[in-house]
Amino acid sequence: MVVKQVKHWLVTRANAARWRPIQDWAEARGAAFNQTRDGQGFLIEQPKAQPGPLRIEWGVSQRSYLPGTELRMRCEMGLHHDLQLMVLCRTLMENLERAVFEAYTDTLKTRIDTDTPEEMRWLVMFPKFNGAGSQLLRQRYGLVGVTKELTGAWVEGELGEALVQASQDLLPDGHPFVLMCMRGNLYLRTEMTEPDLSRLQAFVRLLECAAREAQRISGRLSEAGAWPTTTSIAWTHSTRPGDAS
Repeated sequence: MVVKQVKHWLVTRANAARWRPIQDWAEARGAAFNQTRDGQGFLIEQPKAQPGPLRIEWGVSQRSYLPGTELRMRCEMGLHHDLQLMVLCRTLMENLERAVFEAYTDTLKTRIDTDTPEEMRWLVMFPKFNGAGSQLLRQRYGLVGVTKELTGAWVEGELGEALVQASQDLLPDGHPFVLMCMRGNLYLRTEMTEPDLSRLQAFVRLLECAAREAQRISGRLSEAGAWPTTTSIAWTHSTRPGDAS
């Protein structure tokens, strides 16, 4: 027990030094920085962030399609509950589509489990938007949403430009990445082997951009919502997310 405690203390101390630049950046923003209990990851919480309270985590991946460790973020926005939109790496989209197809055709399964993450279920539930003006945006990302019109409105402005720019350096071709608007919030997940301050800052800027653009189009939804399908309603309300919790 003593050896285990000493080892944990050494790991925690070493990581505290390694992550000092990230901690200093977080605290300069008015956020709280804390290591996870096992000392293998960290959590940043900024309740007064703009455009909404921000939560950032780095640690062991919660998704099978993100091997090793991941960066995950959540920006609480209070957007219309039916504003359901997703941008993801096109390579990842194709891999998830194959997994969904296999789940459907598996003779031992008659449906996709409610434990299956939204990222996979949305590929079946919602239409893809293929009308982005930027060829690079179409080539590098999959765009999915409750309606094509809303998806297009989300990515055709500042967010689309930010995604194209990110494809040049931040998100190299094939790098697993998911950006989602759901339950009134914005979520981002991406593979990140080691936490790096400059990349973390870039992903925060991308999330904030997506949040502002989602806020801009949220007002287009009436009280009746975005006309989700019956399947969408059933799946959305039958499961809880494995989001940045």
